[in-house]
Amino acid sequence: MTEILSISKHGVCTRLTLNRPEKANALAAELVEALLAAFAVAASDGTRLVALDGTGKSFCSGFDLSDFDELSDGELVYRLIRIETLLQTVAHAPFPTIALAHGRVFGAGADLVGACSRRIAAPGTKFRMPGLGFGVVLGTRRLVACVGRDAARDIQNECRTFDADEAAEIGFLNQLAEAADWPQIIEAAEQAAEMIPIGSSQALFRVTAADTRAEDMADLVNSASQPGLKDRIRAYREQTLKAAGKASP
Repeated sequence: MTEILSISKHGVCTRLTLNRPEKANALAAELVEALLAAFAVAASDGTRLVALDGTGKSFCSGFDLSDFDELSDGELVYRLIRIETLLQTVAHAPFPTIALAHGRVFGAGADLVGACSRRIAAPGTKFRMPGLGFGVVLGTRRLVACVGRDAARDIQNECRTFDADEAAEIGFLNQLAEAADWPQIIEAAEQAAEMIPIGSSQALFRVTAADTRAEDMADLVNSASQPGLKDRIRAYREQTLKAAGKASP
């Protein structure tokens, strides 16, 4: 069976590659848990840098809804809690994290990019954060930290798609780079990560990350646990399909 998360470590860099190309690397429960386990190992094995990328046409298409019909509201809420736990783990990692994104990066996939300390995407990458469309508050404070209050409100209130050029302009991305250039970027970041002692690096990332984890989790739980989550997600999906001129499955 193919591993859903490929893990490789070279020197002080751990590279995590989402490996569900047939599902556009959607965040299935198993993939979320694999990422959490990988970050736990990285925090204790001398890792100084984590690089995240994905196989196939897209970095990550977000929350995996392939088993949507089988899930209860409570199971959906728990899945969202585990995704928020992952995003908090990435955002508060004691080392630099680099997202290397491409393709259509939607929902929790875009939040995963936003949780990284350095955010790079190939030209033509598209992002969307539709959570408020079905009443779920996820990652908003982290988005504000990247792009500012007004841009964050604009993006989330309209649930709109924005491209890599706009993402770089507003600060959601730090850099645009073709995938062919990513190995050199990772190598340079690895060298930079080793320039200061590991304890100093850990202190830097601790004091420069505003700790809103409790508030972020509370906002997610309060919004997601409102009755009818499954119905809200279904209605949003149907509305999106209709807007795209596609028949509901």
